[in-house]
Amino acid sequence: MMTNPTRSINAPHIRYRSYSIMTRTAADPILLSLFANRFMAVAESMGRSLQQTSISTNIKERLDFSCAIFAPDGSLIANAPHLPVHLGSMSFAVQYQAKNLHTLGKGSFKRGDVVLTNHPVAGGSHLPDITCITPVFAPDRDEIIFFTASRGHHADIGGILPGSMPPTSKTLFEEGAQIRSFKIVAEGVYDREGLVRLLVEEPARYPGCSGTRCFHDVESDLQAQIAANHKGIQLINDLVEEWGLATVQEYMIHIRDNAELSVRNLLRRVAREQSSKELHAIDHMDDGSPIELRVTIDPDAGSALFDFQGTGPEVNANFNCPKSVVHSAIIYALRCMVSDDIPLNQGCLAPIDVRIPEGSLLSPSETAAVVGGNVLTSQRITDVVFKAFQAVAASQGDCNNLTFGTGGNDEQGRLIEGFGYYETIAGGSGAGPSWHGTSGVHTHMTNTRITDPEIFERRYPVYLRQFGLREGSGGNGLFRGGDGVIRDIEFLEPGIQVSILSERRVFHPYGLQGGEDAQCGLNLWIKQRREEDGDMKEPDEQGAILPRVINMGGKATARFGVGDRIVIHTPGGGGFGAPSDPAPEPVSRPARGPHRGSLADWHSLQLGA
Repeated sequence: MMTNPTRSINAPHIRYRSYSIMTRTAADPILLSLFANRFMAVAESMGRSLQQTSISTNIKERLDFSCAIFAPDGSLIANAPHLPVHLGSMSFAVQYQAKNLHTLGKGSFKRGDVVLTNHPVAGGSHLPDITCITPVFAPDRDEIIFFTASRGHHADIGGILPGSMPPTSKTLFEEGAQIRSFKIVAEGVYDREGLVRLLVEEPARYPGCSGTRCFHDVESDLQAQIAANHKGIQLINDLVEEWGLATVQEYMIHIRDNAELSVRNLLRRVAREQSSKELHAIDHMDDGSPIELRVTIDPDAGSALFDFQGTGPEVNANFNCPKSVVHSAIIYALRCMVSDDIPLNQGCLAPIDVRIPEGSLLSPSETAAVVGGNVLTSQRITDVVFKAFQAVAASQGDCNNLTFGTGGNDEQGRLIEGFGYYETIAGGSGAGPSWHGTSGVHTHMTNTRITDPEIFERRYPVYLRQFGLREGSGGNGLFRGGDGVIRDIEFLEPGIQVSILSERRVFHPYGLQGGEDAQCGLNLWIKQRREEDGDMKEPDEQGAILPRVINMGGKATARFGVGDRIVIHTPGGGGFGAPSDPAPEPVSRPARGPHRGSLADWHSLQLGA
């Protein structure tokens, strides 16, 4: 018998179906698999719609977006195989709007509404990641039965530098537009004026800051996100029409419960195999800030406490990490260690109590800069969780965030149109107990592509001189870590602002169980000598004027001239196990990962098709 089938949240005339419905029957295993795949298919279709209708390089080509469906209380139900850092944190954004939309003065959710948000306190990851949230109403009444949501990384939303990933930001306003809650569509009416105010006018109010330098691209991609959410609503309605709302909701809960059971079994197994209920790990950011984790397992209940006491305080930099991103890293790591074929959803976190000290690097103040927390600190949290469980050696631990562009406000405060480009760069993954690491891949919290070289060179004033593996950068061991890459980009126009936001330039990606550490990364500026820059022309023995080779460090920005190059050496992955001769044959693994957005391709790879 169902108890408390509905509850009211903030708006008395809108009913939200409860996520804690008690079901009468045990899950049928066939229907459980069917609904798990149907829910994932909805999210996959949303992703294909978003990719096909977007226009920016970052979303259309690099696939820096995620789509998912959520329960009425904002809990994650199912997602496509997009970005883990988005998927684990997006539920915080949906929950925030479900609970606070009315109190924020935005009224209640109505049919035809789409809410926009990116603020860290509202469940955001970092400001360039803008989330579109759309309620799904029951066909015959004003009751929210699901939410669809999409999150995309927009290449420029304003701030102090083109690309909106400034390596030197210290406060949130320096990183671009801040949107706590905005109805971009209200009952089917699109609010373009409000969007211009939020993306162009308001960010420019702060000293040294600009609004978005490419409003057209951002607007168009947001419209693509709105369309993707609508596609999800259509498919959910089809599912409800086919099976009935009661059955769909029932199996939504069964899927969550199945994920919860799998994680509880994982925790019991770890406690048994390690003969310990206490796990501990610590690692450091390149500035020395510690991230410390203690895991206390209750094998009887199959639950665990994840306590980050000992983590360093908030930093006067931009790699502070919102709580939502911490949960993303945990849910991703747990899903990786579960051997069962389950969708990543909120059930994975049900047995976990997460404690984060207030005011720490992982729970910063509201105005703290966080643009690097989503792409750098999240990777370190993931490594720390895996290290505590002794599951896999460290990956490159970084996204190697490269941005460049032009435009912004001039000295008179006038907006000069320009462009912003953003990419993350692959590296090496860590080796594990029975496998070698993989070379030249995006690891853990990211899952994006690199821009196709021909598209890259056609759309932007650049020449890609080299893009290949960095041989020998992975850690040696019984199983070797994967190698990083070298990416050499030459700029063909003057006055382009180039920025790099990276980690693992000081602390090496560590090996485990006797495996060796991997090589750190390195960012070089090959600068042509120019008298206007004060460069001394120093010919070599043959009389040639050679460029300066400058180590930019892990986080830097500079204005590049014609012929200047940035050469990025990304870190490798750590080795696992002490080297021996001969090494055992590694476990067979797929040669490549799944094609983004196609679960069928992934299954065919597993079957060797």
